[in-house]
Amino acid sequence: MSLVGFEEGNESGGYVGGMPRFRMYPTSEQAGIMLEHCAYARYVWNLAVEQHAHWRTGRKPAPSFAEQCRQLTEARRENAWLRAGNADVQQQALKDFARAKSAQFASGFGEPTWRRKYRHEGFRVIGTDRVPECNEDGSPKLNARTGRQVMGRLVVAQKLNRRWAQAKVPGCGWVRFRLTRAELPRAKTFRVTFRNGQWHVAFAVIPQPVDGPGTGETVGIDRGVTITAALSDGRKLNCPQLTTKERARIRKHQRRAARAPKNSPRKTAEYAKAAKLRAREANRGKDWCEKTSTMLARTYDLIRFEKLNIKNMTASAGGMVEQPGHKVRQKAGLNRAVLAQGWGLLRQRTEHKAPGRVEDVPAPYTSLRCSACGWIDKKSRKSQADFECVSCGFTCNADTNAAANVAAGQGGIPRPRRSACAGGTTTATGRASVREPQPARVGIPLS
Repeated sequence: MSLVGFEEGNESGGYVGGMPRFRMYPTSEQAGIMLEHCAYARYVWNLAVEQHAHWRTGRKPAPSFAEQCRQLTEARRENAWLRAGNADVQQQALKDFARAKSAQFASGFGEPTWRRKYRHEGFRVIGTDRVPECNEDGSPKLNARTGRQVMGRLVVAQKLNRRWAQAKVPGCGWVRFRLTRAELPRAKTFRVTFRNGQWHVAFAVIPQPVDGPGTGETVGIDRGVTITAALSDGRKLNCPQLTTKERARIRKHQRRAARAPKNSPRKTAEYAKAAKLRAREANRGKDWCEKTSTMLARTYDLIRFEKLNIKNMTASAGGMVEQPGHKVRQKAGLNRAVLAQGWGLLRQRTEHKAPGRVEDVPAPYTSLRCSACGWIDKKSRKSQADFECVSCGFTCNADTNAAANVAAGQGGIPRPRRSACAGGTTTATGRASVREPQPARVGIPLS
């Protein structure tokens, strides 16, 4: 299947986690040109997706990146609409698809899929400046065959002042963006995205890991809905949410959109206003996760999270036709509350910033075990916030107690452990307990 065979009018770009990302402020004319770049990039990407979807067993293999570039050149020669777009933007869309295709198993995102208008708006810009490349020791990097200096690419960007900078976008000239870092990142490419009425630029530079303090301190983190992250040192961190007035505004826009005529501009505008508020909530959560993960990486040498399967925890309770689920709406509300806390992003970004210093502790029994004596009894959990051990009388906040167990690595073992504080062991008593089935000799120390 060739790129030439598609009609011109059949027009059918994201956030890169961990890379420097800044808010862009283009003029109305520049925004129109960049939207055209998004359309060309999306169109070429979808052509590549259709080419690979056409492949079946017994047919010739799908075209490679080099073959697709050749077809793109031929398609631009025969189609005036495609020829009017920027060739580098279109070729970078093919290169992004080739990388996504080769990394479909390692990245975890699976097979590249279709990109939709208004949802996947973005394009990549490759650097045009030529700069000499150097080895890790600072010596010039030479070509092994010719012996000449290797010249690398660098994006064209300038720092205007402490708060503003600008980058050169094909067909748009200099586009200003808000500078939130001390220096401009040196990158070979950057990606421009548009979503919910906002433009952003992300430079393809992987940040360096954050160095630990070197004190050997360990922290345990218990994640919940009421308290997003409870630390073993007593601190309680909460992910910011929308205010009551903002939630009321969302409901107002949703009601107005529901009453508006179908496919009317008023319905689209009301839904866009509600989506903008939702995007504000998501941006607050991402900002909180970035700042919290940086604080954890700088403050502690070893960071332990309770191991949670968030995908299974937030699965729907709808069931099947033969066996319908129970309390489906209540479970859906709980799922939204869990996903709004950003548990997975906090764990992921902490691992990125502190590689090799993040561990997972099995979650079972961490909230029922006493962090002082190791006794496990669900009667010790008086409420969501209160914990009082029925064996030794130790009282503590329930989330802080669970975080202390996570910090000590005491999770997933349904029997008393050696005390984390006094160094002794908990002996069995004759009082009634609703613990899980225990081994016969519960008083034997584990170490």
